[in-house]
Amino acid sequence: MKQIIILITYFFLISNSYAQNNIWTLEQCVKHALENNITILQAQNSLLSSEQDIVSAKGNFLPAVNSNISGGASLGNIEVFPGEFRDREFYSTSLGLGFSQSVFNGFRNINLLNQSKLSLERNQYELEKLKDDISLNVANAYLNVLFNKENLDLANSQVEFSKFQVSQVQTLVEAGSEPMSTLIETQATYSRDIQNLTIAENSHVLSLLSLSQLLQLPFENFDVEVVQIDAPSANLMYDDVAPIINYAMENRNEIKVAERDIELSKLSTKISKSAYLPNISMGYGFNASANFSNLTSDDQFIDQLNDNKGHSVNMNISIPIFNRNQTKAQVNKSKIQEETTNLALDQVKINLVSTVQRAFTDAKAAFRAYEAAKLSLGSQELAFENSKQRFNLGALNSFDLEQSRIRLLNARSSLINAKYDFIFKTKVLDYYLGKR
Repeated sequence: MKQIIILITYFFLISNSYAQNNIWTLEQCVKHALENNITILQAQNSLLSSEQDIVSAKGNFLPAVNSNISGGASLGNIEVFPGEFRDREFYSTSLGLGFSQSVFNGFRNINLLNQSKLSLERNQYELEKLKDDISLNVANAYLNVLFNKENLDLANSQVEFSKFQVSQVQTLVEAGSEPMSTLIETQATYSRDIQNLTIAENSHVLSLLSLSQLLQLPFENFDVEVVQIDAPSANLMYDDVAPIINYAMENRNEIKVAERDIELSKLSTKISKSAYLPNISMGYGFNASANFSNLTSDDQFIDQLNDNKGHSVNMNISIPIFNRNQTKAQVNKSKIQEETTNLALDQVKINLVSTVQRAFTDAKAAFRAYEAAKLSLGSQELAFENSKQRFNLGALNSFDLEQSRIRLLNARSSLINAKYDFIFKTKVLDYYLGKR
């Protein structure tokens, strides 16, 4: 469960400066999601239900025991002698105890037990896959918050720079070194940067909202630990996609789920075929009765039960001969389902290979884009410093300075985008390597 934390902290230089309970770390977010996500809780309940299916299947091997007690009373007149009637009270009691045991039913019971155990195993793999998916979603949502926070910081820095530029240009205009139109243009740039800051603030808030909703937490006062993400490096990139595909084919939970579906379909065929075989069962019964009347002197209750007791033993053999092709049709349907599950496994493998190969290609492209963005930023920083010096010397007008600043801003934004894009893409590969 902690592998995903190790993965992300590899990118992070984690600060220990947080103290408030509403500041969530990545580890806390993932842990909370895995413990409280409704879909996970539902899946865990499904596991509990599957365990009860095993209990029920095991019960098929045990004998059925039944008991019964009955009593009755008859009150009224009875003709004892011709023309002579007397009040009569008659009471009856009977006791019974029976056992029945299935001896053979075409191996149906053993196959039902194996089926219930296999279903539990399948649901466990399904739960683990669900946990993997949710862990990945939480980590991506957390990273998206940090991504928008960096863009927000960039927007703030641009506003501060534009504000300084307005003050500087205003001084030059008052000194007569710059026309009023330059000040108007600088003020317009400042207003645009404030607008961009508002957009960045909204994006940051929305990313926090998405994460809080994913965690099923109140949004009020919700925030995450602000950490610094290290720059991506080539050693984070995988050289070959083959090991990732091989690992995924052997260990991914979706593969294991599909494989268990095949085994379950085979067991369903065996259960269907059991209807061709005879059923053998045995039973034992015990019965005793007692009767009482006010007109006779009957024995004591216990004595009557002892005198009126009986035992019975029976064996039943049912041999199927013809049931209007119902069994044949069910067996054929089960075989078709076997083929369907085999095809489903093939499709899962095809999708998995395609997804991993695409993720690998995307990650390589993202790293190249990051390297290019880093070089571009370096060039734009040098160009902007040169533009500022020329502007301060009066060799460059404010419009050209603004164009240089915009190019620098775009380069910084592109680098942030490229950095997080690479991290997102690399995390997908780690996901298919079983690293939570």
